[in-house]
Amino acid sequence: MAEENVYDLIVIGGGPAGYAGAIRAGQLGKRVLCVEMERAGGTCLNWGCIPSKALLKSAELYQTMNHSSDYGFTCSDITVDFPKVMKRSRNVADNMGKGIEFLFKKNKVDYIVGKAKIAAPGMVEITEGASTGKFFTSKNILVATGCKARSLPNITVDGKRVMTSREALAMQEMPKSITILGAGAIGVEFAYFLNAFGCKVTLVEMLPEVVPVEDAEVGQTLRRSFIKQGIDVHVGTKAENINVLEHSVQLNLVKGDQATTIETDSLLIAIGVAPNTDGLLSSKIKLNEDRGFIVVDDNYQTSQKGIYAAGDIIGAPWLAHVATFEAIQAVNGMFGAAKPKRVTLFPGCTYCQPQVASIGMTEAKAKEKGIDYKIGKFPFTASGKAVAINKSEGFVKVITDSKFGEILGAHIIGNDATELIAEYALAMNLEATIDDVHHTIHAHPTLSEALAEAAAAVRGEAIHI
Repeated sequence: MAEENVYDLIVIGGGPAGYAGAIRAGQLGKRVLCVEMERAGGTCLNWGCIPSKALLKSAELYQTMNHSSDYGFTCSDITVDFPKVMKRSRNVADNMGKGIEFLFKKNKVDYIVGKAKIAAPGMVEITEGASTGKFFTSKNILVATGCKARSLPNITVDGKRVMTSREALAMQEMPKSITILGAGAIGVEFAYFLNAFGCKVTLVEMLPEVVPVEDAEVGQTLRRSFIKQGIDVHVGTKAENINVLEHSVQLNLVKGDQATTIETDSLLIAIGVAPNTDGLLSSKIKLNEDRGFIVVDDNYQTSQKGIYAAGDIIGAPWLAHVATFEAIQAVNGMFGAAKPKRVTLFPGCTYCQPQVASIGMTEAKAKEKGIDYKIGKFPFTASGKAVAINKSEGFVKVITDSKFGEILGAHIIGNDATELIAEYALAMNLEATIDDVHHTIHAHPTLSEALAEAAAAVRGEAIHI
């Protein structure tokens, strides 16, 4: 095989795991090839995290203008150019994609747009795209193919009546009404965005609370906020008998022994993700899997020597920042730059309004484990900065062990929660105690003071409540 087709690392997938792993290997002076099926940045940058946050910012600004009188001025006759809102989100994604391509060049990473298959140990074949039929070899292969939206059996996703998050990010016309199945991060973000622009939203969650992975108090607070905003929220509810009609979608909402029939313009399916492994492996390659996700060891190596995997394809948590961390760890390990670490501590963020962010244990998990714990809680209604900016909804809640003040978990719902969580993530990573946070002077007036006040509340020393 020609020398130009031989690499130190071939990365399959160019999302947050793939491009980060490729760039890290480039930084280490390795010859790297990254193969991405669509565009550098993967789902997160092109069809997920980044464009959705652009849409959410537009919705937030629109709502702020509609409530401008709260700030002492009036905005009138505000109109929404929905296609332009959507176009802006696509432009943001396009610009970020170009940025990743620039970083590939800077770090001398070769980049192919196409679909790759592991044809044999150490060999990758391009099966789709302009380079179809070409073979490349490497002692190291990193699988970072991520996930795709999970759909419902016998329900066709057509991009108009029935959508997943991907189709929703490309719609040019907002439906007048929509039912969203699933109230995890994706479901609640789209519920907030569409409701903010006037769409009638019905949000359905099978589990007992919205954002079910979060602390129960956070979920309850978000549900109450959504109802106040005008979203029709159904928890502990199943969707049955889904019937896609020419101009609408009809379904039954079943809670206990009660069933209600509803009809909306569209249906958004946000019930989770499935592993993206279609066409990835030839018949010569078998990798250990768990429910379709690739199993790896502490070095991120699969059951096949020389084949590694990182990011969403190795299972939960399905978070871009976790994927990036895992890929960098895998690359550091395979080239001897550092001993790899598996993910144990990570923040989770949801970008609706109010925002939700958390790290570590929920109170329910602490109870389940039989831990002797304490709670410190501080409401944003008692934060001078939050009141001044008219963002006093929500609270900070921190969970510690009773004896030493070890921080077990932190949970925030409120304005800029996704930014504020970083302090507790750093504190927990450094094994700081709740007293360390309490005794760190926080600037006044800031939203971050609430983090210190919640820490003080653990010891019964909060000043402003």
